[in-house]
Amino acid sequence: MPIDIDARYRDAVQYIWTGRLKQREKQAEAGKIDAGSRGDVTGGGHMGALELLVKELLIEFGINESAIFTKQKLELPGYYRSTKKWDLLVVSRQQLVMAVEFKSIGGSYGNNLNNRTEEALGNATDIWTAYREGRFGTAPRPLLGYVFLLRDEPKVLQPVANKEPHFEVDPVFKGASYCQRAELLCRRLVLERLYDAACLLLSTNEESTKITEPADDLTFRRFVAAVHGHVVTFLGSQ
Repeated sequence: MPIDIDARYRDAVQYIWTGRLKQREKQAEAGKIDAGSRGDVTGGGHMGALELLVKELLIEFGINESAIFTKQKLELPGYYRSTKKWDLLVVSRQQLVMAVEFKSIGGSYGNNLNNRTEEALGNATDIWTAYREGRFGTAPRPLLGYVFLLRDEPKVLQPVANKEPHFEVDPVFKGASYCQRAELLCRRLVLERLYDAACLLLSTNEESTKITEPADDLTFRRFVAAVHGHVVTFLGSQ
């Protein structure tokens, strides 16, 4: 594990917020500012700093840079749809080695968390069924990764009420905050083997951001360790 990973990780998260603010400034200058915090995400690439860090680490672990895709050629075949575009892919020697999603929420937490949940479940179900059907050849199982960033503010940490007009929700969701719900999502995605590694982080959108990792099993270091282990296995089989 690179000894400077924590510093590089902090720099990447800080740059995410800096990039979002710059996007809003550019839109404002052009007279096209979006309502609320929507301008933070419509510029595209707002998680690019973390994507770049993971790419750099993959290269350090021994993956050829030409096998890593973050800007283009990101489409993979699906089962329920023709293709799905991922955020980062590793494709080497006609083998799908890895696919990673980088997602974030900076507002409208109820609707956005539901949307992220549906996306994560749908994407995993689609790709694993396509894998079963041989869309990726006969190569060993790839690694699926999920990196999730929440803006750290009071409403993310407050208990959220549930609407239960017909049946009770799972007890773990009773009184759970949006942060706790996101933690449950990430943990259960890995528990059910829909994803092989997940990371959940909270950070403030301040000039000097504060990063919080609410769960020991969902830290960036553990995520990178899983990625490293998969790369070692892949390279050892070549």
